[in-house]
Amino acid sequence: METFIQHARDLTARIADRQDERETYGRLAAGQSPLALFITCSDSRVVPSLITGARPGELFELRTAGNAVPVYQEDMAACAEAATIEYAMRVLGVADIIVCGHSHCGAVGARVRGEDLNGAPAVRDWLTQQVSDRLPQDADSTVSAAVQQHVREQLHRLRGYPCVQERLAAGEVSLHGWFYEVHTGLVAAHHPATDLFLPL
Repeated sequence: METFIQHARDLTARIADRQDERETYGRLAAGQSPLALFITCSDSRVVPSLITGARPGELFELRTAGNAVPVYQEDMAACAEAATIEYAMRVLGVADIIVCGHSHCGAVGARVRGEDLNGAPAVRDWLTQQVSDRLPQDADSTVSAAVQQHVREQLHRLRGYPCVQERLAAGEVSLHGWFYEVHTGLVAAHHPATDLFLPL
């Protein structure tokens, strides 16, 4: 924790000392206009700003266990995920949605391996509801094939949200599937024409 506190102090000091930094951060007070909605896993090894080089205010982030997007239903209960997607579409008007899965994903790995999660019932129930039990069996510790299929499924789920459908129909938003290797830093993007993930 001391490391985080020191970093926050250093950031504050840097902003106070530099006019350009003060102006940059000052503009954030006027509101946000992010470029993209970035949906990714809660995993601490996945750092969206590191992967994309985004500056403060450029990414609207949604982080869930396993970068899962709940299936849209007319009578679905209010949830943070649906609210975040709707806000990004109808209020912020982001132009891109990126779903970024990652190697060594504990959520996807737990489903693929059928791990006993009874000791963590909230985790067990979330994964049961949100991560398909039809993912390919993947003996590799990276669970790359399963994660990539999971990303495809989340893109499909997003297309079921009316707020996303509206923006897609108007040509105002694009969907992107990414796969991040935590052990190499490689980012691959899904290419719908071939259904393959290829390095960016």
